[in-house]
Amino acid sequence: MTAAREEAVRREPAAGPADLKRGIGILDATTIVVGSMIGSGIFIVSAESGRVAGSPGWLLAAWAIAGALTMLASVCCAELAAMLPRAGGQYVFFREAYGPLFGFLFGWTMFLVVQSGTIAAVSVAFAKFLGVLWPAITSAGKLATIGRFSVTPVQAVGLLVILVLTATNATGLKAGTRIQNIFTVAKFAALFGLTALGLMLGHSGSFTSNSAGFWRAVSQSGQELTGLALVAAVATAMVGPMFSQSAWNNITFAGEEVRNPGWTLPRALLLGCVLVTTIYVVANISYLKVLPFPAIQHAPEDRVATAAATSLFGPGAAAVMAAAIMVSTFGCVNGLILSGARVSFAMARDRLFFKELARLNDASVPANALWAQAFWSAVLVLSGSYSDLLKYVISADILFYVLLVLAVIVLRVRHPDWPRPFRAPLYPFLPLLYAGVGAALIVILLRGNPRTTWPGYAIVMSGIPIYFLWRRKAR
Repeated sequence: MTAAREEAVRREPAAGPADLKRGIGILDATTIVVGSMIGSGIFIVSAESGRVAGSPGWLLAAWAIAGALTMLASVCCAELAAMLPRAGGQYVFFREAYGPLFGFLFGWTMFLVVQSGTIAAVSVAFAKFLGVLWPAITSAGKLATIGRFSVTPVQAVGLLVILVLTATNATGLKAGTRIQNIFTVAKFAALFGLTALGLMLGHSGSFTSNSAGFWRAVSQSGQELTGLALVAAVATAMVGPMFSQSAWNNITFAGEEVRNPGWTLPRALLLGCVLVTTIYVVANISYLKVLPFPAIQHAPEDRVATAAATSLFGPGAAAVMAAAIMVSTFGCVNGLILSGARVSFAMARDRLFFKELARLNDASVPANALWAQAFWSAVLVLSGSYSDLLKYVISADILFYVLLVLAVIVLRVRHPDWPRPFRAPLYPFLPLLYAGVGAALIVILLRGNPRTTWPGYAIVMSGIPIYFLWRRKAR
């Protein structure tokens, strides 16, 4: 990299009429972190993780270890975000640490599956919980046909959520951050309230009544899990919690729009991740205080939070929980839409994606990138393929996080003179610790679930010919 290029990387972008505007403050940044993390996962994931982990103690351990790994990664990411506060965030970190191909593969996977698929999945989750309050919203009926796709009421509501929030974010950054602040505060308060009530009122759950078997892990076939089998079970049980705690890095995608990024981004990342990982672990303690462990493992439709609320307050609590989860998922989709479009915008600005996506509208937001993201998310909603796609890319997503923390080491070696407003503590031990655990988790998933892991890497690798095609076009 030339001296001029290095200076361009470090330099703050000059403000102009066609530039992104720095309108994200510390509250906005923190709510983007928290709001993008808290979707529907904390309300349902513990059922599947409980079935895999096989005991209350190891279920808690899966959430706690996943939370600790999230914190390690966020501390490392904070250094990169403060040093390179650019649109695209992790895409830019990979571009500078490993070269433009790695940056493109990250952005390609985000656009094709991770961001768009999560937007689709969480939008449909909103619609399904709306169906609890409005029974006409089901997956059974058919409202219309679009091409070869049949549109059910649930899909129609999911599409409407994507349309409304994309249109709102296209009107300007302020509208998107305002929605994010309101819904994040509301859903965190709802989750905190349910957790606190469970801790105070729950007395019949496995946390208090099953102390003898708290750590005795039993597989779904009835066999006791020990040794390597137990390690594999806990690692697999961590997949859901890790995915529920992902998307914290989304604030880095909008790094170019953050005010005083060297100060704001590290604090938003660390505060947001501490809040979410803590409330997630405590929420699971609350579930275990209210419900026997089998009731968590086999909660109706995996809705553990609803089962806990119903146990405390009766059948009427199901409607209240549905409303709370709708608030949570709506805010989550908004954060994903706001931040995700900045990655494809950054790729287009580097002439590695459709050039139209690099254009800003009169409100200084990448409206074309927002609508392209909305279009592809809508296709995934209609196809119903988002669930399988997200399962496929979980191990690839973990690999991206491993590469993220290792980028701290790579850039300290390659560019020790770059200004670093925040430095990850205990360097290089924290990045190496996360990378080691992440690599071990990837190996366990590849061995234990090859049918849902190898396709994810194939999806990532599918971007290689696309990258060279765009490079040739750019020349």
